[in-house]
Amino acid sequence: MSSSKSYPWIVVGLLWVVALLNYMDRQMLSTMKPSMMLDIAELQTATNFGRLMAIFLWIYGFMSPVAGMIADRINRKWLIVVSLFVWSAVTWTMGYAQNFTQLYWLRAVMGVSEALYIPAGLSLIADYHSDKTRSLAVGIHMTGLYMGQALGGFGATIASAFSWKTAFHTFGLIGICYAVVLMVFLREKKATTIETTQTEKPSITKGLALLFSNISFWIILLYFAVPSLPGWGVKNWLPTLFADSLQIDMSKAGPLSTITIAASSFIGVIFGGILSDRWVQKNIRGRIYTSAIGLGLTIPSLLFVGFGSSLFSVIGAAFCFGFGFGMFDANNMPILCQFVSSKYRATAYGLMNMVGVFAGAFITDWLGKSTDAGNLGRDFAMLAGIVLVALVVQLLFLKPKSTSVD
Repeated sequence: MSSSKSYPWIVVGLLWVVALLNYMDRQMLSTMKPSMMLDIAELQTATNFGRLMAIFLWIYGFMSPVAGMIADRINRKWLIVVSLFVWSAVTWTMGYAQNFTQLYWLRAVMGVSEALYIPAGLSLIADYHSDKTRSLAVGIHMTGLYMGQALGGFGATIASAFSWKTAFHTFGLIGICYAVVLMVFLREKKATTIETTQTEKPSITKGLALLFSNISFWIILLYFAVPSLPGWGVKNWLPTLFADSLQIDMSKAGPLSTITIAASSFIGVIFGGILSDRWVQKNIRGRIYTSAIGLGLTIPSLLFVGFGSSLFSVIGAAFCFGFGFGMFDANNMPILCQFVSSKYRATAYGLMNMVGVFAGAFITDWLGKSTDAGNLGRDFAMLAGIVLVALVVQLLFLKPKSTSVD
């Protein structure tokens, strides 16, 4: 089956579900605060809730480059299976948490296990797909993240109807079962297994040296990190902003905000993937231009999300943000492939994930304090200027010499 022409798309389908579970398990916590704080008093302040969200991001960030280095050197199938099993087991266990400290450390463990997935999953997809289908394949995979983000919004709905404990138990058990499915059907790309390439693998220090001596990689790091500020802000605090701006209950604001972002991102990532794959065949900077168009759409969106007060303005801005961010998301790994050899892509993406997540940890903590001070909308809008700077730097300095580096 792994040698069939359709298997590269089967891999995308299998990992799509993993991506969904990856984001669903981390996202639903952000919408269940009202239910959880009835049992765990420390969650009654946004600052403590921000700490709970941020610990995941700090651990996830520190582990990301390590996860990338591991993925470049061992069988990625088993790395993905173990990662999914562990974070699902943690999700299930969170349903038994009785205090803030237990939740805090479980979120830290989840950060370790979830970090192992993205570099391995994206590099596996990139290896299975050529430059003619790479952005679309990555884009389809990213829709799994958005769907998981949307379904995570229903954590508040389940918590309201049953309990927050039931939500954690249910989603955790689903992930544990799916890990068994991956054990049967997922295959490593033969050309990159440890058995066939062990003698060709450079040392970790050499790989890092090659990456950090590449000026283009530094630009990619900046370009990935800066949009992560509003990206993670939207993931973790948009439900709260919706509830405050529209003056609605969190059980409604959670699904409304996450579904809006997920649906628009779903459309944007597919559109951006198709456009990029076609554009790069005619212009070597096609992927960069596609990504830039998407990121440009997020700038006015942040202003309207932050200052909007009507249902139309807030929902419309959130939809535009998701569409643009989807175009950006679909092209990060394909752009990386134009500058970095397949031998180091997981390591490189792990480093990108690290700086992006550290930006996310910072913004999550900052927006928590901003919420307590009543400035959440204003600070969302301020992020538009920072994104503009990253966009200009990318367009001026990122100039690939080929469609893919082997």
